[in-house]
Amino acid sequence: MSRGRVKRRKLYRRLTAKGRIVVVKEDSFEEKFSIGFNIIRLFIFLTLSSIAIIALTTIIIAFTPLREYIPGYSSTALKKSALELAIKSDSLEQVISANEQYIRSIKKVLKNEFEFAHISKDSIVAPAEFSPKGLLLEATKSELELREYVEKEDRYNLFEKASYLDKVVLFAPVKGKIIKPFNVKEKQYAVRITLGADKAVKAVSKGTVLFADWTVGSDFVVIIRHKEGLVSVYKGCTSVNKSIGDFVRSGEVIGLGSFSEETNKGAISFELWKDGMPVNPQDLIDFEQ
Repeated sequence: MSRGRVKRRKLYRRLTAKGRIVVVKEDSFEEKFSIGFNIIRLFIFLTLSSIAIIALTTIIIAFTPLREYIPGYSSTALKKSALELAIKSDSLEQVISANEQYIRSIKKVLKNEFEFAHISKDSIVAPAEFSPKGLLLEATKSELELREYVEKEDRYNLFEKASYLDKVVLFAPVKGKIIKPFNVKEKQYAVRITLGADKAVKAVSKGTVLFADWTVGSDFVVIIRHKEGLVSVYKGCTSVNKSIGDFVRSGEVIGLGSFSEETNKGAISFELWKDGMPVNPQDLIDFEQ
Protein backbone atom coordinates (compact mmCIF):
# COMPACT_ATOMS: atom_id res chain seq x y z
CA MET A 1 0.00 0.00 0.00
CA SER A 2 1.43 3.35 -0.96
CA ARG A 3 2.34 5.94 1.62
CA GLY A 4 -0.06 8.55 0.17
CA ARG A 5 -3.04 6.22 0.49
CA VAL A 6 -2.16 5.53 4.11
CA LYS A 7 -2.08 9.27 4.85
CA ARG A 8 -5.47 9.82 3.21
CA ARG A 9 -7.01 7.02 5.26
CA LYS A 10 -5.62 8.48 8.47
CA LEU A 11 -7.02 11.93 7.52
CA TYR A 12 -10.42 10.44 6.73
CA ARG A 13 -10.49 8.61 10.05
CA ARG A 14 -9.67 11.84 11.90
CA LEU A 15 -12.43 13.72 10.07
CA THR A 16 -15.01 11.01 10.65
CA ALA A 17 -13.93 10.15 14.19
CA LYS A 18 -16.89 10.60 16.50
CA GLY A 19 -16.66 12.92 19.43
CA ARG A 20 -19.04 14.33 22.01
CA ILE A 21 -19.51 17.67 23.62
CA VAL A 22 -20.74 17.30 27.19
CA VAL A 23 -22.02 20.05 29.49
CA VAL A 24 -21.77 19.16 33.23
CA LYS A 25 -22.30 20.97 36.52
CA GLU A 26 -19.14 22.40 37.98
CA ASP A 27 -19.68 21.22 41.54
CA SER A 28 -21.20 17.72 41.03
CA PHE A 29 -20.07 16.92 37.52
CA GLU A 30 -23.65 15.91 36.72
CA GLU A 31 -24.19 15.70 32.97
CA LYS A 32 -26.69 18.30 31.79
CA PHE A 33 -26.31 18.22 28.02
CA SER A 34 -24.29 16.33 25.42
CA ILE A 35 -24.13 16.15 21.66
CA GLY A 36 -22.22 13.85 19.35
CA PHE A 37 -20.28 15.21 16.41
CA ASN A 38 -17.39 14.78 14.06
CA ILE A 39 -15.30 17.35 12.20
CA ILE A 40 -17.16 16.99 8.91
CA ARG A 41 -20.57 17.44 10.52
CA LEU A 42 -19.28 20.39 12.54
CA PHE A 43 -17.95 22.04 9.35
CA ILE A 44 -21.24 21.49 7.54
CA PHE A 45 -23.22 22.88 10.48
CA LEU A 46 -21.05 26.00 10.73
CA THR A 47 -21.26 26.56 6.96
CA LEU A 48 -25.05 26.28 6.84
CA SER A 49 -25.36 28.52 9.90
CA SER A 50 -23.17 31.16 8.26
CA ILE A 51 -25.23 31.04 5.04
CA ALA A 52 -28.48 31.36 7.03
CA ILE A 53 -27.15 34.36 9.00
CA ILE A 54 -25.93 36.09 5.81
CA ALA A 55 -29.28 35.48 4.06
CA LEU A 56 -31.26 36.75 7.04
CA THR A 57 -29.09 39.87 7.30
CA THR A 58 -29.52 40.57 3.57
CA ILE A 59 -33.30 40.23 3.81
CA ILE A 60 -33.44 42.59 6.80
CA ILE A 61 -31.30 45.18 5.04
CA ALA A 62 -33.16 44.96 1.72
CA PHE A 63 -36.76 44.87 2.91
CA THR A 64 -36.88 46.74 6.23
CA PRO A 65 -36.29 50.39 7.26
CA LEU A 66 -33.09 49.31 9.03
CA ARG A 67 -31.22 49.82 5.75
CA GLU A 68 -31.56 53.59 6.25
CA TYR A 69 -28.98 53.35 9.05
CA ILE A 70 -26.39 51.83 6.71
CA PRO A 71 -24.15 54.35 4.90
CA GLY A 72 -24.92 54.53 1.20
CA TYR A 73 -28.66 53.90 1.44
CA SER A 74 -31.05 56.86 1.03
CA SER A 75 -33.87 57.32 3.50
CA THR A 76 -37.58 57.57 2.65
CA ALA A 77 -37.75 61.08 4.07
CA LEU A 78 -34.83 62.12 1.88
CA LYS A 79 -36.52 60.75 -1.25
CA LYS A 80 -39.75 62.54 -0.37
CA SER A 81 -37.88 65.79 0.21
CA ALA A 82 -36.03 65.41 -3.10
CA LEU A 83 -39.33 64.85 -4.94
CA GLU A 84 -40.90 67.93 -3.36
CA LEU A 85 -37.86 70.02 -4.28
CA ALA A 86 -38.00 68.75 -7.87
CA ILE A 87 -41.68 69.74 -8.13
CA LYS A 88 -40.99 73.18 -6.63
CA SER A 89 -38.02 73.79 -8.94
CA ASP A 90 -40.14 72.88 -11.97
CA SER A 91 -42.85 75.30 -10.81
CA LEU A 92 -40.24 78.02 -10.26
CA GLU A 93 -38.87 77.49 -13.78
CA GLN A 94 -42.35 78.01 -15.20
CA VAL A 95 -42.88 81.16 -13.11
CA ILE A 96 -39.45 82.54 -14.10
CA SER A 97 -40.17 81.85 -17.78
CA ALA A 98 -43.53 83.65 -17.53
CA ASN A 99 -41.88 86.60 -15.71
CA GLU A 100 -39.16 86.84 -18.37
CA GLN A 101 -41.78 87.00 -21.12
CA TYR A 102 -43.66 89.63 -19.15
CA ILE A 103 -40.49 91.72 -18.61
CA ARG A 104 -39.69 91.52 -22.33
CA SER A 105 -43.17 92.85 -23.09
CA ILE A 106 -42.66 95.72 -20.63
CA LYS A 107 -39.31 96.55 -22.24
CA LYS A 108 -40.99 96.76 -25.65
CA VAL A 109 -43.50 99.22 -24.23
CA LEU A 110 -40.72 101.32 -22.68
CA LYS A 111 -38.66 101.32 -25.90
CA ASN A 112 -41.66 101.91 -28.19
CA GLU A 113 -40.94 98.69 -30.03
CA PHE A 114 -44.16 97.58 -31.69
CA GLU A 115 -44.24 94.54 -33.95
CA PHE A 116 -46.62 94.22 -36.87
CA ALA A 117 -47.49 90.98 -38.60
CA HIS A 118 -45.57 90.66 -41.87
CA ILE A 119 -47.34 88.92 -44.73
CA SER A 120 -45.38 87.53 -47.63
CA LYS A 121 -46.46 89.25 -50.82
CA ASP A 122 -45.46 86.26 -52.90
CA SER A 123 -47.79 83.95 -50.97
CA ILE A 124 -50.72 86.22 -51.92
CA VAL A 125 -49.82 87.18 -55.50
CA ALA A 126 -48.48 83.86 -56.74
CA PRO A 127 -51.82 81.98 -56.90
CA ALA A 128 -53.39 84.84 -58.89
CA GLU A 129 -50.50 84.95 -61.36
CA PHE A 130 -50.80 81.28 -62.18
CA SER A 131 -54.61 81.16 -62.19
CA PRO A 132 -56.50 81.14 -65.52
CA LYS A 133 -57.72 84.59 -66.49
CA GLY A 134 -61.22 83.32 -66.79
CA LEU A 135 -61.30 82.45 -63.09
CA LEU A 136 -60.15 85.89 -61.84
CA LEU A 137 -63.03 87.90 -60.37
CA GLU A 138 -63.02 91.61 -59.65
CA ALA A 139 -63.99 92.71 -56.15
CA THR A 140 -67.11 94.79 -55.77
CA LYS A 141 -67.13 98.23 -54.16
CA SER A 142 -68.58 96.89 -50.90
CA GLU A 143 -65.93 94.16 -50.78
CA LEU A 144 -63.16 96.71 -51.30
CA GLU A 145 -64.54 98.86 -48.47
CA LEU A 146 -64.74 95.82 -46.20
CA ARG A 147 -61.14 94.83 -47.02
CA GLU A 148 -59.92 98.35 -46.29
CA TYR A 149 -61.78 98.42 -42.97
CA VAL A 150 -60.49 95.01 -41.87
CA GLU A 151 -56.91 95.81 -42.93
CA LYS A 152 -57.00 99.05 -41.01
CA GLU A 153 -58.37 97.38 -37.87
CA ASP A 154 -55.92 94.46 -38.04
CA ARG A 155 -52.83 96.47 -38.89
CA TYR A 156 -53.14 99.54 -36.71
CA ASN A 157 -55.81 98.59 -34.19
CA LEU A 158 -56.42 102.23 -33.35
CA PHE A 159 -59.63 101.57 -31.44
CA GLU A 160 -61.14 104.70 -32.99
CA LYS A 161 -64.64 103.86 -31.83
CA ALA A 162 -63.49 102.12 -28.64
CA SER A 163 -66.96 100.79 -27.99
CA TYR A 164 -65.68 98.42 -25.30
CA LEU A 165 -64.32 101.41 -23.34
CA ASP A 166 -67.42 103.57 -23.58
CA LYS A 167 -68.33 102.89 -19.95
CA VAL A 168 -64.75 103.31 -18.63
CA VAL A 169 -64.03 106.72 -17.08
CA LEU A 170 -60.40 107.80 -17.47
CA PHE A 171 -58.92 110.85 -15.73
CA ALA A 172 -56.37 113.01 -17.46
CA PRO A 173 -52.86 112.28 -16.08
CA VAL A 174 -52.11 116.03 -16.46
CA LYS A 175 -53.97 118.98 -17.85
CA GLY A 176 -52.16 120.74 -20.65
CA LYS A 177 -51.65 121.18 -24.37
CA ILE A 178 -50.70 118.26 -26.60
CA ILE A 179 -47.49 119.15 -28.40
CA LYS A 180 -46.91 115.75 -29.99
CA PRO A 181 -49.98 113.68 -30.90
CA PHE A 182 -50.47 109.93 -31.29
CA ASN A 183 -49.31 108.61 -34.71
CA VAL A 184 -49.08 104.91 -35.48
CA LYS A 185 -47.50 105.32 -38.93
CA GLU A 186 -44.53 107.10 -37.35
CA LYS A 187 -44.52 104.62 -34.42
CA GLN A 188 -45.42 107.46 -32.10
CA TYR A 189 -47.57 105.66 -29.54
CA ALA A 190 -47.37 108.35 -26.85
CA VAL A 191 -48.93 111.78 -26.62
CA ARG A 192 -46.65 114.48 -25.23
CA ILE A 193 -48.46 116.93 -22.96
CA THR A 194 -47.23 120.23 -21.56
CA LEU A 195 -47.18 120.85 -17.84
CA GLY A 196 -48.25 123.97 -16.01
CA ALA A 197 -47.67 125.03 -12.45
CA ASP A 198 -49.48 121.91 -11.23
CA LYS A 199 -46.85 119.32 -12.16
CA ALA A 200 -48.47 116.38 -10.39
CA VAL A 201 -48.96 113.25 -12.52
CA LYS A 202 -52.11 111.29 -11.68
CA ALA A 203 -53.34 107.77 -12.42
CA VAL A 204 -56.00 107.68 -15.13
CA SER A 205 -57.88 104.86 -13.36
CA LYS A 206 -57.51 102.46 -10.46
CA GLY A 207 -55.07 99.62 -10.92
CA THR A 208 -51.82 97.97 -9.87
CA VAL A 209 -48.32 99.39 -10.45
CA LEU A 210 -46.31 97.08 -12.73
CA PHE A 211 -43.19 99.24 -13.02
CA ALA A 212 -41.92 102.36 -11.27
CA ASP A 213 -38.25 103.24 -11.73
CA TRP A 214 -35.75 105.41 -13.57
CA THR A 215 -34.91 104.52 -17.19
CA VAL A 216 -32.35 105.76 -19.69
CA GLY A 217 -33.90 108.32 -22.02
CA SER A 218 -37.30 108.52 -20.30
CA ASP A 219 -36.34 109.57 -16.75
CA PHE A 220 -38.76 108.01 -14.25
CA VAL A 221 -41.41 105.75 -15.79
CA VAL A 222 -44.58 104.39 -14.18
CA ILE A 223 -46.65 101.58 -15.71
CA ILE A 224 -50.07 100.74 -14.27
CA ARG A 225 -52.31 97.80 -15.16
CA HIS A 226 -56.05 98.49 -15.07
CA LYS A 227 -59.08 96.28 -15.62
CA GLU A 228 -60.14 95.03 -19.06
CA GLY A 229 -56.49 94.52 -20.08
CA LEU A 230 -55.79 98.27 -20.13
CA VAL A 231 -52.25 99.50 -19.35
CA SER A 232 -51.20 103.13 -18.91
CA VAL A 233 -47.59 104.37 -19.22
CA TYR A 234 -46.28 107.67 -17.79
CA LYS A 235 -42.83 108.73 -19.03
CA GLY A 236 -40.68 111.74 -18.23
CA CYS A 237 -41.38 112.05 -14.50
CA THR A 238 -38.74 113.61 -12.27
CA SER A 239 -39.82 111.51 -9.28
CA VAL A 240 -42.35 108.84 -8.36
CA ASN A 241 -43.96 107.96 -5.04
CA LYS A 242 -45.19 104.46 -5.91
CA SER A 243 -43.52 101.05 -5.99
CA ILE A 244 -44.13 97.85 -7.92
CA GLY A 245 -47.23 96.08 -6.63
CA ASP A 246 -48.87 99.18 -5.11
CA PHE A 247 -52.59 99.69 -5.70
CA VAL A 248 -53.56 103.15 -6.94
CA ARG A 249 -56.95 104.82 -7.17
CA SER A 250 -58.39 106.92 -9.98
CA GLY A 251 -56.85 110.39 -9.95
CA GLU A 252 -54.26 109.50 -7.30
CA VAL A 253 -50.91 111.29 -7.59
CA ILE A 254 -48.18 108.83 -8.64
CA GLY A 255 -45.30 111.26 -9.30
CA LEU A 256 -44.15 114.67 -10.48
CA GLY A 257 -43.54 115.70 -14.09
CA SER A 258 -40.45 117.47 -15.35
CA PHE A 259 -40.97 121.21 -14.93
CA SER A 260 -38.54 124.12 -15.21
CA GLU A 261 -39.14 127.11 -12.98
CA GLU A 262 -36.98 129.29 -15.29
CA THR A 263 -38.90 128.57 -18.49
CA ASN A 264 -42.17 127.78 -16.67
CA LYS A 265 -42.53 124.81 -19.00
CA GLY A 266 -42.52 121.05 -18.76
CA ALA A 267 -43.96 117.96 -20.40
CA ILE A 268 -44.62 114.25 -19.95
CA SER A 269 -45.30 111.43 -22.40
CA PHE A 270 -48.40 109.32 -21.86
CA GLU A 271 -49.27 105.98 -23.52
CA LEU A 272 -52.38 103.80 -23.38
CA TRP A 273 -52.35 100.10 -24.34
CA LYS A 274 -55.18 97.58 -24.65
CA ASP A 275 -54.31 93.86 -24.79
CA GLY A 276 -50.80 94.68 -26.04
CA MET A 277 -51.98 97.10 -28.75
CA PRO A 278 -51.62 100.92 -28.70
CA VAL A 279 -54.68 103.10 -28.15
CA ASN A 280 -54.97 106.79 -28.99
CA PRO A 281 -55.40 108.46 -25.57
CA GLN A 282 -57.00 111.53 -27.20
CA ASP A 283 -60.05 109.40 -28.11
CA LEU A 284 -60.73 108.66 -24.45
CA ILE A 285 -59.25 111.51 -22.40
CA ASP A 286 -59.67 115.27 -22.48
CA PHE A 287 -56.21 116.76 -21.83
CA GLU A 288 -57.01 120.40 -22.50
CA GLN A 289 -57.08 122.77 -19.52
